[in-house]
Amino acid sequence: MMTQAFYTGISSLQSNQTAIDVISDNLANVSTNGFRGYSAEFSSLFENALNSTSANSNDQVGVGTRISATTMNMQNGSAILTERNTDLAISGDGWFGVQSSGTPLYTRDGSFSFDANDNLVTGDGFHVLGTMGGNISNNTLTKTLGEVPLNSAASQEKLQFPKYLTYPAQPTTNAKFFANLGLGTDMIPVGAGIVDSKGNKNNLQLEFTKSATQTPPGSQWDVVATTKSSDGLTTFDTKKGSVSFGETGDLLSTTLTTIDNNGTNVAIDLGSGYGGVVTTNGIYKSGSSIVDGTVGGDLEGYSINKNGEVLAAFTNGLQSSVGKIAVYHFQNDQGLDRVSGTRFSESSNSGKAIFFKDANGKDTLGANIMNFKLEGSNVQMSTGLTDLIIHQKAYDASSKCVTTADQMIQKALSMHK
Repeated sequence: MMTQAFYTGISSLQSNQTAIDVISDNLANVSTNGFRGYSAEFSSLFENALNSTSANSNDQVGVGTRISATTMNMQNGSAILTERNTDLAISGDGWFGVQSSGTPLYTRDGSFSFDANDNLVTGDGFHVLGTMGGNISNNTLTKTLGEVPLNSAASQEKLQFPKYLTYPAQPTTNAKFFANLGLGTDMIPVGAGIVDSKGNKNNLQLEFTKSATQTPPGSQWDVVATTKSSDGLTTFDTKKGSVSFGETGDLLSTTLTTIDNNGTNVAIDLGSGYGGVVTTNGIYKSGSSIVDGTVGGDLEGYSINKNGEVLAAFTNGLQSSVGKIAVYHFQNDQGLDRVSGTRFSESSNSGKAIFFKDANGKDTLGANIMNFKLEGSNVQMSTGLTDLIIHQKAYDASSKCVTTADQMIQKALSMHK
């Protein structure tokens, strides 16, 4: 029994020391973003049945304890508001992927930023993993994307973006006009801003004048279209046409179809029926227009939205997604190998990194990403300190158990002298 007391006390000392180390590490990281605490799980060593006069007795005595596992606390930490849209937090299950060299690592710490080369990185230079939009070629945006679809989990790449990026000019090819010319005889102007093939913004002006000769029912108007440079000093083209309206003011026909804009033909759309230019007995309202085409722009910077899309913003006021941050999942998060405080690597117990799929079978994030926020540590200071006191008391009791067993052995030895 005295030897058993030694085994019990020593094993308890070792187990409680390990638990104290685990709790101390948790408390040391109570302010570490994305940190997930661990708990030490105890199990009994072999047990011996006690002799008892009761036939149904199940009384047993253990011969010590050991740490069977240290398990990760899977509860999410609280969201901390920040001032950077590159600070991200995952609401729900999932991990960000980061990589320097070698295999990827996984973390809940989303304190990212764009480095001097506009690569999305962690504070210590690890590249954030995701899917590039594939819409950049020779520092020029080739396509405007509202969203970048994720590639497979195994084919994610480092999110690296050019420091200089141009939004190419797109010339105007169609201009649609809306106006109520009324029933009077005044000249009515309607204008639109249009873009030529060189990226210059020019003006397209329509001037409607009621025709001198009218053929009832309905009315007829003459229209003159002119394209000029924005400063009005250069005229590119002038076209004339006629417009016919029905008795109730609906547009019946027009002979004005296209006009040249410094080398690019622009289709002039006056609508049809009541869906464009009309002549009704109502209060005259200034005309309006809808045109396609955009002026060119240079990169102002990158940002990240709440869907994990990396957005490029340009000086022309437009933006496009150029990449998407990946959120990884595992069959068994508890099986991940801890590499450092907040970073983990996959193992045979965790399984390979995977993506969730939506109802259409497409890869999806499987969680919500919050920008301007970071996930704090999920360690509670009060709980950690309480557990630390408990295990320190248990450690002291185990120490006394060893001391008592030693005194008993010394007493037994002295009795045999």
